[in-house]
Parts: sequence; C-alpha cells; structure tokens
Amino acid sequence: MSILEIENMSHSFGDRILFSNVSFRLLKAEHIGIIGANGEGKSTFMKIITNKILPDGGTIEWNSKFSIGYMDQQVDLKEGITALNFLKEAFLNLYNIENKINDLYNKLGNMNDEEMNKNLNKIATMQEILNKSDFYSINSKIQSTAAGLGMKDLLDNDVSVLSGGQRTKVLLAKLLLQKPDILLLDEPTNHLDEEHIEWLKNYLINYESAFILISHDNSFLNSVVNVVYHLEHKALTRYGGNYDYFVKLYEIRKQQRLIEYKEQQNEIAKLEDYIRKNKVRTATSKQAKAREKKLNKIEKIEIKKEIIKPHFNFKSVKMPESIIFKASNLIIGYNNPLSKPLNLKMKRGQKIAIIGANGLGKTTLLKSLLGLLKPINGEITLSSYKKIGYFEQEIAEDNTTPVLNDVWNTFPNLTQTEVRRDLARCGLTRQHIDSPINILSGGEQAKVRLCKLINEPTNILVLDEPTNHLDIYAKNELKRALKEYEGSIILVCHEPEFYKDIATDVWTCENWRCCNK
Repeated sequence: MSILEIENMSHSFGDRILFSNVSFRLLKAEHIGIIGANGEGKSTFMKIITNKILPDGGTIEWNSKFSIGYMDQQVDLKEGITALNFLKEAFLNLYNIENKINDLYNKLGNMNDEEMNKNLNKIATMQEILNKSDFYSINSKIQSTAAGLGMKDLLDNDVSVLSGGQRTKVLLAKLLLQKPDILLLDEPTNHLDEEHIEWLKNYLINYESAFILISHDNSFLNSVVNVVYHLEHKALTRYGGNYDYFVKLYEIRKQQRLIEYKEQQNEIAKLEDYIRKNKVRTATSKQAKAREKKLNKIEKIEIKKEIIKPHFNFKSVKMPESIIFKASNLIIGYNNPLSKPLNLKMKRGQKIAIIGANGLGKTTLLKSLLGLLKPINGEITLSSYKKIGYFEQEIAEDNTTPVLNDVWNTFPNLTQTEVRRDLARCGLTRQHIDSPINILSGGEQAKVRLCKLINEPTNILVLDEPTNHLDIYAKNELKRALKEYEGSIILVCHEPEFYKDIATDVWTCENWRCCNK
C-alpha cells in the first residue's frame, strides 16, 4: 500500500533547478534514507512533502489514513514552557478528552435522567479511548523517552534556554512520543552525542512503521534504512537495500552507463560518418537518409557531471610559545556552574577533541576560552601570539547578502575573481556564489563559513561541531585538511570516525561535571 505517491514533481529556486520530473513512493514499513551532496535539495524535498513549500509542478498525494510526524528544527520554542510541558503537548488530544470528561462530570448534577444517561455513555466512550491510549502512563512514557535521549535532567528547564543538542533532543522526544504512522526526520543526529545516537539507531531499527530520513551519517543510515533514494542532478533514484548496498550498486550502474555511453558514441560517430559521405551520392542517398532517421531516434545517453568536491587548505602561522593557554580553577557556566573547578593546559601542536553528552558545557568552555563568555570563577591565560580561527556550532543565517559580497566584505583586499575562486574550491557553484546566504542549505552555509576560515592565517583552530550538515565529500576533505594543519586544534565533535584520526588528545567533559549534576 502506498503511503506517499509523487509523480513528475519539478521545483526550482530562480534559475537553479532542484527537481526535474521526479517520482517517489513510500510504502508501508519502508525505512527510507534520502542521500545526496549538499545543495542537491534534500531538505527542500522534505519541506515540499510537508506542504511548507509548493512545487512548481507535479502531484503529491498522501494516503489520508496515515498520520504524519515531522521533526522541524526551525520550530520556535517559546519562553515560559518547561521541557516537560512541551513533551506533554504530544498528548494534547488525550488531555482534551480528559478535560471533556471532567467537564461532563461537573455538569451531571444539573441534568435530567435522559441527559445523564446519554452523557454517561459519552464519558464511557471517551474513557475507553484514554485507557486504550495508556493515558495514565504518560508520565512514565515521557520519563522513559527522556532517559533514552539523555534529557531527564532537562525536564524542568525552560525550552528557550536549551543548547543546540538539548533542543534537538526535546524536539525528537516529542515526535517519538506522538507515535505518528510516518516519521519524517531531517538530520536528527545533528548535535546528538554518541550514546544517544546509538539509542535512536536502535529505536529506528525496531520501528514498525515507515519513515523518511535525511542524514549525512552514513554509518547511522546503513544501520536503519532498507531503501535508499539518491538525489543527484535533479533526479531521485531508488535503490532497495541499505547504504552499503547503494554504494556498490551505484558504482556498478555508473560503470555500466559509461560503457553504454561509449558504445553509443561509437555508433553515433559511425552513423554520422556514413551520412556525411553518402548523403549526396545518388546511389547511396536512400541508405544515408535511413541512417539519418535512425540517428534522430536515438535517445542519447548523458554522462552526468561529477559532484563538485571541496578542497580546504588552512593557512597557518607559527606559534613561538609552547603553551597556548592555561586555565586555573576554571568554573564555566551562565547563571549556574556547569563544571567543577578545572585546571587545563594546551600545548603547541596539540589537536584536542572535546567529547561528551549534550548540556555539559562543551560550547560554553570554548566561549570561555575565547573570551566570549565570562567564567563563573577562575583564570584563563592565553598566549599573546594567538591567531584564532573560530567555527561556531551553528549560525541561523537570516542574511540576505549574496555569498560573494559577504565573503568579499570580510576580505576586501581580495579581488572578486579570487573570492569566487576560493568559494568554488569550497565546493560552491556559480549559482551558490551569487545567491543570498539565507536560501543556501545548512551544508552550503557551512562551506561559506569554512571559506572564511581558510582565508585567515591562524595557529589555533577552534571548531564547534563543524561536521553538522556536511556531506560525505566535505567531511572527508575537512578531515584531511585538519590532519595536515600545522597549527593546534580544539574540536568539539560527536563522530568518533571523524575525530579519532585527527586528535592527539581526547578530553571527556563527563569528568568535569558538577557533583550535583
């Protein structure tokens, strides 16, 4: 049974075509992964099927029998609501039924016998709905899901002050508690720590209904999906199987297509040569015209251009001092401490990965070291020879400035040609470069920020979850560049396969937490 059917869908932004006559279907119990390079249109696809964006053409039909749950990272978490109450909104329909029951009970005393019997039957029907829905187990359901995602300590916190990772967990928890027939997940592992990525992986492996998942975490994808849709060059291609199977089949199909292309090009060349030599000869003109008709009927095979792969090369300057920073009795936090007193030291040449669960202060530590946030207590001594390049965790880009101008404003000494060249090296096309920043995908925006970073000579790179949104090509290239970087690095990352080949040291912030946390 089809849950979602898409036929001949097309969509573009300006002169940039994202989809051309795309078809897609979602069947019951399918676990679909949508993959593709940054900027190919994966998140736009999700917005189209959730009716947030209208396509330029084609039909999109959902089966009305199924409920849909979409994890929207852009949802506004309003001040004044605790995480617990936000999660309870997942059961809003059940709470409404409970209120109706209570309201009817309050009114029973003023009813005659006939009205009372009628409303008692209504109450019984509604009560049955609550019982079947395990309404009286809501708190234990919330506690169980919160524990699985490592957010039990957050339930009393105001949602407006949550960190990026905590926010992701709350949104994901609410969606899972709603138990829709269909899950739509756009990069749900972004900001999640290793332990809770594993919990989500096991949840999705055992998920009995269908879901559509966008992710650049290929290991995660490989474990949870049984169908892959590859978005490339304005087309969606379906592959039955997990990610590893897709990789094998994609390469085989690519080689087959190349062989077919070469064979067709040889046939076309022979036909064109025969037509050219024989078209004007009376004796052979009929044969030439027949071959010309054959040539015109050939559906030409196109070899698609390779995805533009980025190249990152960080400029480094020497650090004459052996100690980059010292922190003495450092306590980090905002209003409340996030750590016990810390005594930390970083030496020249160290590449430090900072790991640990969300909410323990990884980003807060970086901001404290950089002087962007005043620590609650303690002292930080930084080398006066520091040249720091900082990649923030994530920036909500409402910037309507064209990419070219934004980077050029940062580096006015460069020529326009040099700025275009540097952006192109980071994997951005002419269309990206001339577009406003706010219409780029998360991965494309990250590449713009990386372009600024590689153009600034540094001896310390401070990187807060730089792999979020980056496709596999960009991740691999960033890893190579960081391994070759001659300066020092502080890297916050939840992906062991990324940081383990870069880091000389790993700091686990679980060891720093306050005794009362």
